[in-house]
Amino acid sequence: MGKKKQKTEVDVVLIGGGIMSATLGTLINELNPAVNIEILERLDVVAAESSDAWNNAGTGHSALCELNYTPQRPDGSVEIDKAIKIAEQFEVSKQFWSYLVEKGVITNPEQFIRQVPHMSAVFGEKDVNFLKTRFETLTKENLFKGMEYTEEKTLLEEWIPLMMEGRDPNEAIAATKMEIGTDVNFGVLTQDLINHLDQKDNIKLSLNQEVKDIEREDDGRWEVEVKDLITGEKREIIAKFVFIGAGGHSLLLLEKSGIPEAKGYGGFPVGGQWLRCMNEEIINQHHSKVYGKASVGAPPMSVPHLDTRYIDGKQALLFGPYAGFSTKFLKKGSYFDLPASIKLSNIKPMLSAGLDNLPLTKYLITEVMKNPKDKLDALKQFMPTAKLEDWAIEKAGQRVQVIKKDPKHGGVLEFGTEVVSSADGSIAALLGASPGASTSVAIMIQLLKKCFPERAKSDEYRKKLREMIPSWGKSLNDDQQLCAYTREKTHTVLKLK
Repeated sequence: MGKKKQKTEVDVVLIGGGIMSATLGTLINELNPAVNIEILERLDVVAAESSDAWNNAGTGHSALCELNYTPQRPDGSVEIDKAIKIAEQFEVSKQFWSYLVEKGVITNPEQFIRQVPHMSAVFGEKDVNFLKTRFETLTKENLFKGMEYTEEKTLLEEWIPLMMEGRDPNEAIAATKMEIGTDVNFGVLTQDLINHLDQKDNIKLSLNQEVKDIEREDDGRWEVEVKDLITGEKREIIAKFVFIGAGGHSLLLLEKSGIPEAKGYGGFPVGGQWLRCMNEEIINQHHSKVYGKASVGAPPMSVPHLDTRYIDGKQALLFGPYAGFSTKFLKKGSYFDLPASIKLSNIKPMLSAGLDNLPLTKYLITEVMKNPKDKLDALKQFMPTAKLEDWAIEKAGQRVQVIKKDPKHGGVLEFGTEVVSSADGSIAALLGASPGASTSVAIMIQLLKKCFPERAKSDEYRKKLREMIPSWGKSLNDDQQLCAYTREKTHTVLKLK
């Protein structure tokens, strides 16, 4: 007879030690402190994959500068609905983080969030006209009040001296600027939240734990089979609710659950690299996040940006990211991840999405083939005086874009995040990427509403939610006074002034 596996029971299992599990675990604990939770992470530390500072954009995505959130229509007008939604969601995140600071859960907010201006910069008459239209459209909305626009070279030299030095004086260039932009180190934030949870008697963090299988029990609960990567021992955890927040691996684990809602979903992995500035003199000349327009065929996470970051308390300067293709679903994953994700239920959507996105495939192959000089040429569009010896290659994280069934095309590639849950709400997974981390609080609150609908309707739940996020249920974009008050308060608490 084989050795009997250890079996434990908890209320909630959170798979993945990243920002999503950290956020969901914190929300659950605040809303119901008695809930028993186990957090499972396959690496030896939390926040080492998509939440790590070097693996994500860290922008505090709030649609202030990301041009891919405001596409141009055929008639020249600009679509802003997605930008408004993302800006609202980031304000929700800031309110929740402020609540945690006031409560003492987070003691040093300046370690994970800093004020860094968000800018958009474009080159050439066509894109200058687009940016001006975007500016005029967005500044009619409360969430984008305070945005500045200029084509004046003297002002641009004040805003972005590093980008203006050595540039052709006759080149058409324009930029927008929002002073209230932020840089967020989601790795530090994740560590703060999970460390706080791990101190509680009813919450356990388990590292070096790989989930091998997820099966539904006869009573409706879930059996999660886990292997300890240090000892090799396997055990089983019985849980009432399971959340799969394992980054790129979420799709593979969701497929193991066998829920019908998972059928038809596929994943398209996109890797990336940064150019990291090694010259302190250059780093100190740039103090903003400047986003440009993506190349034709490029995925949204490959929008070029010259990016001031604060990592380990030190200012850094990155350019990129440069996209690439790998069959891995995680930076520390397996080359067999993509093949393992292909099932009878999703092969048609995946093939259809692949055929519809041949330009993307071609773009990624071209990116992979680029040598350091090619990468420098892309940087020189932003910084004409750039020299290769001042920059080094830094490998970024892996992203897995969602492929889902579509009645018209058979399958479509989705750029964004999506929550997939069982009909009874007992298991849920987060698929996709950007703007994920920045909007994690709003995403996880919606997940709780979807998976625990009766509890979410209770007066106690709603009262606590409004305590954590005072504007919940209201539109900041529709209320100028509330928008200004909320930003003033959160920026004071988070020490963003």
